[in-house]
Amino acid sequence: MLANNQNVFRWMIIISSFFIISLILWNTYDFFQKFKYEERIKMQTWSFAQSDFLKGMDDLDADVSSLTTQVMETNTTTPMIFVDGNGSIFNIRNIDTSSIKNPKIYLSMLKERFEKENIPIEVTYKDTTFGTIVYGNSELLNKLKYYPLALILIIVLFAAVAYFFYRSTKIASQNKLWTGMAKETAHQIGTPLSSLVGWTEILRSENINPDYLREIEKDIDRLQTITDRFSKIGSFPTLNKMDVVFTTSETYEYLKTRFSELIEFEFEAPEDTLYASLNGQLFSWTIENLVKNGIDAMKGKGSLKITIKSSEKYIFIQVADTGKGISKNLFQKIFEPGFTSKKRGWGLGLSLSKRIIEDYHKGKIKVLQSQLNQGTTFQISLKRLATNER
Repeated sequence: MLANNQNVFRWMIIISSFFIISLILWNTYDFFQKFKYEERIKMQTWSFAQSDFLKGMDDLDADVSSLTTQVMETNTTTPMIFVDGNGSIFNIRNIDTSSIKNPKIYLSMLKERFEKENIPIEVTYKDTTFGTIVYGNSELLNKLKYYPLALILIIVLFAAVAYFFYRSTKIASQNKLWTGMAKETAHQIGTPLSSLVGWTEILRSENINPDYLREIEKDIDRLQTITDRFSKIGSFPTLNKMDVVFTTSETYEYLKTRFSELIEFEFEAPEDTLYASLNGQLFSWTIENLVKNGIDAMKGKGSLKITIKSSEKYIFIQVADTGKGISKNLFQKIFEPGFTSKKRGWGLGLSLSKRIIEDYHKGKIKVLQSQLNQGTTFQISLKRLATNER
């Protein structure tokens, strides 16, 4: 019920915001048109003053009124081009051509632009058209024209900031929840694990087959490792210089004995020692997640291969399966928390793997290649350390 109310409230805000933005844009457009109309009235008044001025010049006994002169002198913002009856430019006003290399071409282009912006106004005297005033928008009008675009840009930026703030807050809350669950899980596992260690000692005193005890102890050690993994979530782990080949092969050997014989395992790595800064438990967890993901994709039957390669600066760990494959448009999405193609999956394995490799180890993890019904190869890239480097 609370979630539904929140959704309704969210949509009310979105619709209200859209309505307010539309109202502001409409009012801005309406103001622009009114301002443009007022400017045209001003230009018509200026053309009448020009006609009056011509009348004064034609009649030598008449004086040009001070009002006419004032009207003609006060217009200092609207750019104007005077065109005679033959279409030739013979005068300009409020247009600076001092820095123009070819004023004639510039004014001709400006005239064409002005004719598209505003309808030219004819200057008549004694029923004869003396010329035409071609005028453009004033600087203020041009600024006002781009105001809606600036407003939209500001609103978009504000919406983007609000979205990223909301998203980061949501992610932080989710991380806090997962961290609490992980630490609680580690705490809950600890109690029965201690009991299992005690029962192992009792079984050892009962002359139980040592092979059985060794296998039980391996699983107990594994449970302890899992507990340590969960307890480390939410805190920055300690990284040590470790051999990637040895650490990976150790995890591989453990997993190999824990899955069905229908899975054909293969491990390929160079004989050289390859060092990187690792947290052994978390790195092992990542390899385990990729292996289990591949086995699930193959539905418990197929081939799984772990390959380790290196360059001068990087170490590459590849986990390849012969499963159902992944569509290319899902290469990035599969690493998002909660995304899963399994009916009972939580969608956390690959998400945790990405966080372990990229956030903690400063490496990269990606789908190197995948084809539907043929298989998928994941690749981990880690910075390689020199033998004498710490």
